[in-house]
Amino acid sequence: ISEQKANRLITALRGYSELIKAYEVLNYKAVATSAMRDASNGQQIIDRIKNEAGINVEIIDGKNEAALVFSNHIEELLNPKHAYLYIDVGGGSTELTLYYDNKVIAAKSFNIGTVRILVDKTGKEEWEEMKAWLKRNTVGIHPLFGIGSGGNINKIFKLSGKKETKHLSYERLKGIYEMLCSYTYQERIERLDLKPDRADVIIPAAKVFLTVMKNADIEKVFVPQVGLSDGLVHQMYDEYT
Repeated sequence: ISEQKANRLITALRGYSELIKAYEVLNYKAVATSAMRDASNGQQIIDRIKNEAGINVEIIDGKNEAALVFSNHIEELLNPKHAYLYIDVGGGSTELTLYYDNKVIAAKSFNIGTVRILVDKTGKEEWEEMKAWLKRNTVGIHPLFGIGSGGNINKIFKLSGKKETKHLSYERLKGIYEMLCSYTYQERIERLDLKPDRADVIIPAAKVFLTVMKNADIEKVFVPQVGLSDGLVHQMYDEYT
């Protein structure tokens, strides 16, 4: 991670540190995921954050990340007779959690993320590993539904214009993916009102979701619009109570 990016991060976290004091926050939790896990200077930056911003940041592994995302208790809102695959697509990794018969039966983190794809840091072997894991762990489980997590699937859902139902079909998602690909980066910002840091990563995110759905034979993905930060809140609440 470059010094410029590290400095910007520490400046931002100094701001959070002041807000924590100003609002007399009882407790907080800060975690770093895939990018910091893989960076050769990740721990150095964590130490700098502690020294310069006064915030403790924990680098969490992929399994932990998947567990945190799943701790949102979304399964309580869904049909217990069905099987669900929780799909959380981030910048550096994709977390998959298979929920069946009221329990987690498999979970894995893959180094396939939107930013990695953009900078061409995701090789064919990672894609093949994820496809093989999906086919191995979902064989014989039918019907299987997806649960989509992350800012990109939330934005894709918004672009779909759906209001009543909280799910997207594979075909609908594929149609939105093709529509996004038909626009240039600038057009995605101007015509679709996407923020610059969303307009580039939304296409690889849609590609990951489509790949997962195709290889796990998932026809529809639910979009409850929660993610890792919501999972942290749930975890802190459970600890506090």
